Amino acid sequence: MRLGVLLEPDGENRVAIVPNSLRKLGKEGFEVLVQSGAGVRSNYPDSKYESKGAKIVSRDEVMSADLLVAIHMPDASSMSPGQMLACVADPFRHPERVREAMAAGVTLLSMDMIPRRLSRAQSMDVNSSQDNLAGYKAVLMGAAHISKVIPMMTTSAGTVKPAKFVIMGSGVAGLQAIATAKRLGGVVYASDVRKSAAEEIESVGGRFIEVEGMDDFEDESGYAKPLTPEFIQRVNDTVCDVAKNADVIITTARIFGRPAPITVPTSAVKSFKDGAVIVDMNADVGGNCELTRPGKIVVEHGIKIIGIENLPGLIASTASMLYSNNLTNFAITLVEGGELRLDLDDDVIVGAPEGSEFYVAGMGGVLICMGGVIHENQSRLAGVVN
Repeated sequence: MRLGVLLEPDGENRVAIVPNSLRKLGKEGFEVLVQSGAGVRSNYPDSKYESKGAKIVSRDEVMSADLLVAIHMPDASSMSPGQMLACVADPFRHPERVREAMAAGVTLLSMDMIPRRLSRAQSMDVNSSQDNLAGYKAVLMGAAHISKVIPMMTTSAGTVKPAKFVIMGSGVAGLQAIATAKRLGGVVYASDVRKSAAEEIESVGGRFIEVEGMDDFEDESGYAKPLTPEFIQRVNDTVCDVAKNADVIITTARIFGRPAPITVPTSAVKSFKDGAVIVDMNADVGGNCELTRPGKIVVEHGIKIIGIENLPGLIASTASMLYSNNLTNFAITLVEGGELRLDLDDDVIVGAPEGSEFYVAGMGGVLICMGGVIHENQSRLAGVVN
């Protein structure tokens, strides 16, 4: 079995597999082919791969591997029928990628479809590992761009009050942002549409912002449900009112398969204090702030708005290591008797059947298409693609 590791496109510093994963893959029978230079941008030179037993080859040779692994989806049309491709395909936002794989007869395994509620799948959950790092990096970026210190300081020249952070959303990224801001010495307020999140927020040092009429707006897969316009407005008004005196506002609200909801309208930005910083963690899917410009850092109404699209890529060594661990744990589940096989009874692969605890509208499971055919459990995706 040959596993191929691709050099990612320009602008992506991460790599899908790092050298320390090679021993585990080798024990399962994988021969690992690495495109020359694939790990250089994340500080994993070719020599480190070779020392662990990988072969450094051309892109064409990597593209012929039985299992191709990547972060961004490569051109599936250059692959052969029967090959497997594991990457972050983001199929609901990019159905054309699924169509491309289907046309090529490639089995596409989208790592961002991992059903995070399954305990067995948590070691393979790339969303959680990368979101965790993004939350950490968002706080550091916010701290670097404000013109004051973070912790309280008592000096002979006077006392400096701690910086105030407001974290909008407390999923994996939000909780890490709260914990990081607290460790830096900030006073942290945080919100979420899930009332049950209050305990989680407080456990990592945040102060929960409760909104009137709040309920547990969470679906069976652990993602936030779409909210009514009326409730969204109520949340915006309440949280943005708390944020008026904040130094750093970090937005994390993300709805699976949909554009990011606007949680910071222009009117709120105008009410924030001069010099405040907004770090929009969802610039890649439209942004939570109405004034966010994806890929840019801009100043509007005296407020700096950071719209960097790939926060984990800014800490590429660690992000690559965690992604590699996720992908390695997933890849070895595909091996049976020294061969690559898909277990179509595995909930991690195809999603749970209707009526089970983890079934969500035909979603769940990483298998998008097998040999050009969408699996029967993933009916919602089939509707998007068709």
